[in-house]
Amino acid sequence: MFFGNSRYWLLQLLGWGFIGLVMIFFAYTYNVNIPNKILFGRIVIVFTAGILVTHILRLVIKWRGWMMESIIKVIPKLTIALIVASMLFSLIVLGGYNFFNLENESNKKLTFFTQLLGNSISNGLFILPWLLIYYFYHFFQKSRRQQLDTLRLETLIKELELKTIKAHINPHFIFNALNSIRALVDEDPIRARRAITELSNILRSSMQSEKLETVPFERELSIVKDYLALENMRFEDRLKVEYMIDEDTLNQPVPPMMLQTLVENAIKHGISKQVNGGLIKVISDFNGDYHELTVQNTGKLPAEINEFGFGLSSTNNRLSLLYGENANFEIKQINGSLVEAKVMIPVTIH
Repeated sequence: MFFGNSRYWLLQLLGWGFIGLVMIFFAYTYNVNIPNKILFGRIVIVFTAGILVTHILRLVIKWRGWMMESIIKVIPKLTIALIVASMLFSLIVLGGYNFFNLENESNKKLTFFTQLLGNSISNGLFILPWLLIYYFYHFFQKSRRQQLDTLRLETLIKELELKTIKAHINPHFIFNALNSIRALVDEDPIRARRAITELSNILRSSMQSEKLETVPFERELSIVKDYLALENMRFEDRLKVEYMIDEDTLNQPVPPMMLQTLVENAIKHGISKQVNGGLIKVISDFNGDYHELTVQNTGKLPAEINEFGFGLSSTNNRLSLLYGENANFEIKQINGSLVEAKVMIPVTIH
């Protein structure tokens, strides 16, 4: 079909009607000595034969699935189809001329084979444009659909990757928090109840984050503060927390749970391995056209950083999926006892 059955038939009628007008134009322009009755009879036969043959050709193309094949493979098939369709067209036209006695006197002197060959060549000039228009219209439509399907697939893959990463991130902080709360149940019931409230806030936020690609930094910071408050129960005086937050960055969008992952990584690989504990510093500021998020922690990087560990690799993957090459993440030792993880995200102007 071109645009559906109704439009296909409309285009068929208009196309072959145009051929009829061309026949009239040439007959009167070149003063062809032919009675109007014969001229219009031939036009009706050509019009009818053209619609019939091209419709059969269309059915063959669809039945054989030629639209699904590459151009290289289909060209020989279309060439054969053009020859056969032209000969069928000519047989119908010659048969109609003969049946209704519409032949030229000069043509009657030619053999049937000669007439068939000549008509097949001339009528092929009618079939060829129809075939090219029909095939290449559908070819480009198919290419366009494939491009759209590819874009939809890439978008779906991106969404699935982000959801998979989030699904792995969210449970990480739960276990440590539950262990800390369990230790407080008998020792400090009031603090334990407050800790349960903090944990429920974190869980509620993380569940809502599953549906979002980004959240305001203020919301992400609130989760981190609740998380560090819970970890403070476990480490007590061994954990010191500092915040250096530019308030203008609070409304900047950031990937949900990403900062929390960096802070958790700092606790797990930094503070927990220090006998005397240490410092966690969270910094948020602008650096040129970037929102710079930094987490510093007491500790030392191993000789070989496991770049494929889930915390680091998930951060890199999420930034790549959301921002491409416009974002950056790095982790490094900035002095003998301080490790820094830094994320650079393009600034969003509100």
